[in-house]
Parts: sequence; C-alpha cells; structure tokens
Amino acid sequence: MFKRTLTALAAAAALGAPAFADGHGGMKDIVDIAAGNDSFETLVAAVTAAGLVDTLKGEGPFTVFAPTDDAFAALPAGTVENLLKPENKDQLIAILTYHVVPGKVMSTDLSDDMAAATVQGSNIMIDLDNGVMVNDASVVTADIEASNGVIHVIDKVILPSN
Repeated sequence: MFKRTLTALAAAAALGAPAFADGHGGMKDIVDIAAGNDSFETLVAAVTAAGLVDTLKGEGPFTVFAPTDDAFAALPAGTVENLLKPENKDQLIAILTYHVVPGKVMSTDLSDDMAAATVQGSNIMIDLDNGVMVNDASVVTADIEASNGVIHVIDKVILPSN
C-alpha cells in the first residue's frame, strides 16, 4: 500500500497539478490528461485515429492501462504507422480497447492472478508477484484519477491474442 501511495504521489508530481484541473474547479477527463502529457503523444494519436476520443471523454467510468510513447516505440518498426492507416482502424480499435476496463479500478482494487474483462472483450491478467503486471507489461505509475475514471501507465503495449 505504501509503495502504491508513493507511486500515485510521484505520478501527480510528474504530471503536475495543472494536468488534473480543468481550470473550472473540476478534474480533467482521461483524454485531456493524456493529451496534456508528453509521454502519451502516440496514444492520443492512436485514440484519435481510431475514433475513440468521444468515447474516452464520455461519462465512463473507465480504467485505462496507458502505454507510453516508449512502449509504442518498442513495437516492431512500422507497426504504429501501419495501425494508424484508415484501412487498419478495426485492428487499432481492438488493440486500444484491450487497454480499457469498464469501471474505475484503483490499484488497491487489484488482486493477484485477477482476470479483468476489457472493453475489447478479452481478459487481461493482473499479477502482483513482481510489482503490478498487466499481462507482460509493468505498471510504472498507478492511480492517476480523472473525472471519468483512472489511468495506470504501463511500459508495453499489450496485445489481444486474436
């Protein structure tokens, strides 16, 4: 619990307090938080190309396991560019929605060997043995709260098996 609290505090410091406020006393939504952080430029571009901006700005709540730009860069050369093409929109949507779980799932709600159903339809596996793992990705920053859910930053793009 202490480690998770420190991680959440580090996330708030890294993103800066303005990332959470909308200037009108409210909290920003998932898309606005991601768009306001330089580490999520590829994710925001992908969400835009997939036509998921309005969905992820919606009421939710959503839990997003958000890969960083470095996570996308680690994919084989040309993968991101290929996925962003209009003819690959369905595949891009499947990958992105595999990173989203309905509801607001905070790190304290996770349990070891937990299966979580994604919006895409497949399950992701949570493992707490060596830090917090989502499939084979590590959660590097947890519990970034948004007005419509929560973001957990991961270090890899996770891919559905189908």
